[in-house]
Amino acid sequence: MGKYQNSIDAKGRMIVPSKYREELGCRCILTKGIDKCLYIYPMTQWEKFMTKLATLPTSDPNARAYVRHFYANAVECDIDKQGRMGIPQELREYANIEKELVTVGILDKIEIWSKAEWKEAEADMELTPNDFAAKMAEYGI
Repeated sequence: MGKYQNSIDAKGRMIVPSKYREELGCRCILTKGIDKCLYIYPMTQWEKFMTKLATLPTSDPNARAYVRHFYANAVECDIDKQGRMGIPQELREYANIEKELVTVGILDKIEIWSKAEWKEAEADMELTPNDFAAKMAEYGI
């Protein structure tokens, strides 16, 4: 959990916030997210996610597209001794990451957002307190 602001260096590397490094270890999976962001999965969580994806019906074109979205764009990443991780150019372009970024801990993964995309997403998520409470009730929370 948590939100951190960061930047990417000239070599396309980001510093993984120290709070996340212990869970990630020295290797993780980076892939396209859903909302114009990237997802970082610890290896154990990625394996669990892949097991779930394997249960989707291959006869369903939407299920196949979903699997392709995550799996075809996934890369194994090493985290170096300085806590840096490279982000391939194709993934940076997908998430519109140029320099400044935001990392957000979400349940079993970490999201990486360009700062501009994050601000836009936050504005879109903005609910009044009553709307927020109504959504929580709708979801049974």
